Amino acid sequence: MKAPLRTLAELVRAPAALSVPGDVVAGAAAAGTLGARTAGLAGASVCLYWAGMAANDWADRELDATERPERPIPSGRISAPAALGIAAGLTAAGLAVAGKAGGARALAVAVPLAAAVWAYDLRAKNTAAGPAGMAACRALDVLLGATPGDPVRALPAALAVAAHTYTVTELSRREVAGSDSAALPATTLSATVALAAAVAARGSAATGLLAGEYATRYGRAQARLFTEPGAPAVRAAVGAGITALPSLQGALTARAGRGWTGLALAAAAPLARLLARKVSPT
Repeated sequence: MKAPLRTLAELVRAPAALSVPGDVVAGAAAAGTLGARTAGLAGASVCLYWAGMAANDWADRELDATERPERPIPSGRISAPAALGIAAGLTAAGLAVAGKAGGARALAVAVPLAAAVWAYDLRAKNTAAGPAGMAACRALDVLLGATPGDPVRALPAALAVAAHTYTVTELSRREVAGSDSAALPATTLSATVALAAAVAARGSAATGLLAGEYATRYGRAQARLFTEPGAPAVRAAVGAGITALPSLQGALTARAGRGWTGLALAAAAPLARLLARKVSPT
């Protein structure tokens, strides 16, 4: 029996995919190669992201049976083999689309990206290397967008997205137990403010506006953890980090001289927040 569409959407965290194309767009803008190929590379990126979400639930199926029994696999709405098959199929689709859109140059980044996604889900996630592993995935995603040109030019943008991802992943490790001290939100909030300031520095008005929007949305949710350190507030902060990412990507794109494109990217943030009320992005 086929899984209902809502179950598949929950398995792959469908709304969170709105935060993914902006990686590729920011990378392409930084490399000066924003164009027709960017759409194909963004599609490949979404497939690999969804693959990672499905692989995550397959790898965590036993833990989720205790901590998150409402998820698709432990709730019995989809079988573990089916989830693994979906993850593998989406990985293959992502690589195929990347090859079609960008040829060998794109595959030279897409293959390590796919490997990094699976390595995170199967090995690194529950170790001290977890946040760095997820940050590497997002950095490679930005560089994927730059493959039609010189990816080196996109390194600053890749590092910015990686830094943001590191903070979100650190918070996500406390989604079940909650934050047991103020040290965690103090560290991640400081990093968020510093990142937004660095991106906005010497940028255009659009860059500053979008960087401020990013810092406000994500920062407010983190600040709440000082007074409400429980698991629900941590999950809300993680969700805010995911849905605020388009604003950061938009700021990076605007900083590369593509202001209107950056504003269009940021427009995905309100939609992501709306959809997150229907299907959890975490």
